[in-house]
Amino acid sequence: MTPGAPEVPANPVVPVVPGGPANPGGPVRRPVPDGGRPVPDAGGPTPYARGLTLYARSRHVPASLAVVVIGAVAVWVLARIGGGSPGDSRLSALVLVAGATAVASGLGGQDLALDRTAAIRWMPRRAAHVLLGGVLIGAVLLAVQAVSGQQTAPAFVVRDSAGLMGLVALGAAWCGRQYAWTLPFAWLSFALVVPPAPDAATQVLTWMLLPSGTAAGTWTAVVLAVVGTAVYAVGGPRR
Repeated sequence: MTPGAPEVPANPVVPVVPGGPANPGGPVRRPVPDGGRPVPDAGGPTPYARGLTLYARSRHVPASLAVVVIGAVAVWVLARIGGGSPGDSRLSALVLVAGATAVASGLGGQDLALDRTAAIRWMPRRAAHVLLGGVLIGAVLLAVQAVSGQQTAPAFVVRDSAGLMGLVALGAAWCGRQYAWTLPFAWLSFALVVPPAPDAATQVLTWMLLPSGTAAGTWTAVVLAVVGTAVYAVGGPRR
């Protein structure tokens, strides 16, 4: 070794950066110890977990969850102040509609053209989004009512949650995510002013207010859930 020259380690580590000459366009490699393998990124999230996190952020899932919880609590408080029952079917339907409209804001990304070019299987992801949205709004309502001690029938909550999420999914596919809330909101507004009647047409129009176990209400919710989820999963939100 020439006197005064810097020492060179026996096993030098050459850093490789993306786009560098040794690894054009590739990932950054970690140092390799003597006789060992590349050091893994211990404790870090998996690519699948990172993908789900990014998807949740792009679809405003945290904000939607906060709105669903705040809406359910607000309706419960107003019912207490006004002397109403938190288990009233109209209040329960109102909470579920508010929750579905909050979830509807996440049924599309900021750039739909970019979403369509991404190498992602969108169909199962969209269907899962609608399904989990229904589970979320139903679970929040049941939890708030459990605290109040007055609970709506779980079958009523399941039916309305499924039907309303299918309705907002249909609205997203038809009108875009910005206006997906209009269908459940308009349907509830109409149902509240229609006088109850035993005929099939009236029961279909007021399906979300009918007692659980009513055939017309159940089948209307099933059709809305299946058709809305299928149309949205296949075609996605309208541009």
